[in-house]
Amino acid sequence: MAEISFNLPDLGEGLIDAKVLEWLVSVGDYVERGAPIVEVETTKSALELPSPRAGTVARLHAEEDEDIKVGDPLITFEVPDDSAGIVGTVPQQDAEPKRRVRVQLPDDED
Repeated sequence: MAEISFNLPDLGEGLIDAKVLEWLVSVGDYVERGAPIVEVETTKSALELPSPRAGTVARLHAEEDEDIKVGDPLITFEVPDDSAGIVGTVPQQDAEPKRRVRVQLPDDED
């Protein structure tokens, strides 16, 4: 298993921090990608943040009513090792690519 942290994202309009109002998940919960994980409040509004990935909650990095800065760890997920890297797959080439060369003869202007 690998651990992947999700940092508090930039919530726009020059905001530099947010207050954790309520955790919607607990340590040990399995979370699907896109499911709401936490409700935060900024000077502008309150909003729920969705999970950026599927995984099991390993750690919550802030308590309720605690301020957290943009870019600081918010939550850590435990995910299978094979899903911790690049999303998607890299296509495999079956054989060496064939090189095509176009030869152009010089014009005879004699």
